[in-house]
Amino acid sequence: MSAALLGFADDNVIIMSAPNGARRSQADHPSLPVTPAELAANAAALLDAGVSVLHLHVRDEHGQHTLDADRYRNAIAAVEDRVGDSLIIQVTTEAVGQYTAEQQMAVVRELNPEAVSLALREVCPVDSDEAVMARFCVWMLEQKIWPQYILYSVEDVEQFDGMRERGVFADEAPFAMLVLGNYADKTDGTVAELDTLLAAADFRAIPWAVCCFGRHENAVMLAALSRGGHVRIGFENNVLMGDGSAAPDNAALIHQFVEAAGEHRRRPAPAIDIRAACAQDTDKSL
Repeated sequence: MSAALLGFADDNVIIMSAPNGARRSQADHPSLPVTPAELAANAAALLDAGVSVLHLHVRDEHGQHTLDADRYRNAIAAVEDRVGDSLIIQVTTEAVGQYTAEQQMAVVRELNPEAVSLALREVCPVDSDEAVMARFCVWMLEQKIWPQYILYSVEDVEQFDGMRERGVFADEAPFAMLVLGNYADKTDGTVAELDTLLAAADFRAIPWAVCCFGRHENAVMLAALSRGGHVRIGFENNVLMGDGSAAPDNAALIHQFVEAAGEHRRRPAPAIDIRAACAQDTDKSL
């Protein structure tokens, strides 16, 4: 259901935000949102800044990463109470070493969310049965769930491209998210790393976005904008402004990007336009 987003990217950029992630806490930044109420307040500020997709992580009673469906429902309800349907809420299935592929797929089936992110190496490792993934992808298409596939390396990109060509995703142009840098190793992503991943497949054939760990986040986002990609910005990946100072909050990172993008021909797309594009493509596919 992402094929229509190819043409969509000619004039529009999708600004996503990942305001908390799975690992950071308020010890890393006091404005990092954790509770449903904090996530809702953060969502409102992000919407005002130009965000259209909220990448949502939830935490357990100890502040640790969880894929608990009830906690997701509570957070989603809080966000929707605050901003209505003005944001597309994308739930994550990130394993963080805790969840199997089956558990990750199970929470998607239980929640039936509007959008979901799936790390390809977690939900479909290279030695796994692609038929399982193919059935899951058909189900997501039938449910009109918008998936985004997280790719961390050239090997991930090559696996993704091969699966796309084999029709595993039930989508001729599945949406890819390129991740630059690494939180665990404190490795900052770079524009050069972006170009290395883009060279590993024909990204003219699919919609794609990028997120970047570390201090080069804004520079990488602007590079992605100029290369036809979409962006994901937020405290999950980076808590610094482009000048190296601490960002006061997630919205400040979005404002920085929008201001630096200036009068670029690709405008920040609202959620309603993204939904309309995806709906057209889903109707053609079903």
